[in-house]
Amino acid sequence: MNEEELVRRYGAMVYNLALRLTANRADAEDLAQEALIKAIRGWSSFRAEADPGSWLYRITVNAWKNQLRSKSKWNFLRFFSRDGAEETLCEPADVAGPDPTPEAEAEAAEKKRQIDAAMKKLTPEERAVLVLRELDGRSYEEISKSLDIPLGTVKSRLARARDILAEELLKEEKRHGT
Repeated sequence: MNEEELVRRYGAMVYNLALRLTANRADAEDLAQEALIKAIRGWSSFRAEADPGSWLYRITVNAWKNQLRSKSKWNFLRFFSRDGAEETLCEPADVAGPDPTPEAEAEAAEKKRQIDAAMKKLTPEERAVLVLRELDGRSYEEISKSLDIPLGTVKSRLARARDILAEELLKEEKRHGT
């Protein structure tokens, strides 16, 4: 596989991961571009027996972590686009069905807001593991390889992330009486 084929085959995967990690389309585009450039530069040293997908996941997550270190925590935690409008990862219509009622759209938008708020409580490491497992459907072993962390660490971070999300969503439900 050459570099052009690498981008063609895995570009969308890298962008989708970047979008899930950053929760902002503009930041995801920057992150995906940075990760793919790093991958192209490192392609000559890539081991043919390794899985390119896991390798690209690791590059993307590491690039994201580097971005987090270079930005203030406040800028990272914002889930807003540059013009101040809320950035959505999925449209309410995608959640509610093909022809949602206004009530269903409002409910889906509120649920998304609650999940986004709960995700803010996670550390970058917890969020990365949660995104890879719950949103991308990666196995524990794939996550371990992608993030270059022990399997036990994957499991403990995932359990902690799930506990934090559940606790935060429960607080939101109690606060809003839903």
